[in-house]
Amino acid sequence: MDKKRATIVLGVIGSDCHSVGNKILELYFAKRGFHVVNLGVMVPQDEFIDAAIETGARAILVSSLYGHGEIDCAGFRERCVERGLEKVVLYVGGNLVVGKTEPEIIVDKFRKMGYDRVFLPGCNLGEAAELLRQDLGITEPLDPE
Repeated sequence: MDKKRATIVLGVIGSDCHSVGNKILELYFAKRGFHVVNLGVMVPQDEFIDAAIETGARAILVSSLYGHGEIDCAGFRERCVERGLEKVVLYVGGNLVVGKTEPEIIVDKFRKMGYDRVFLPGCNLGEAAELLRQDLGITEPLDPE
């Protein structure tokens, strides 16, 4: 892998089959210089972790749009630690819970699960990409695909 590109793994967790946003994320982050490994939809936790280990990814971006993220994402950080990925950056985003819940409650819940950043519907992808650069300690421009 080119040293000027950080590898990230992304996908849609659990039984969620929403694919459009997943493809948008892939294209967006690739154009900003990240090497994106897109696992697609209906991805189990261990598949994210396997891909991160195999590719040397520094971050895992988990999407969930069908509202069951709270169930599908539980224990993910612990699983990463068990598999030797203590330092991997974990992001989660989408429509993460069923029903109307205050945003700060959702963010707090997922932060307590071990996610470094939590993104709710309508988030700004430019801000997300900049936060990812910061969280990965990237200070120089990345080479876009």
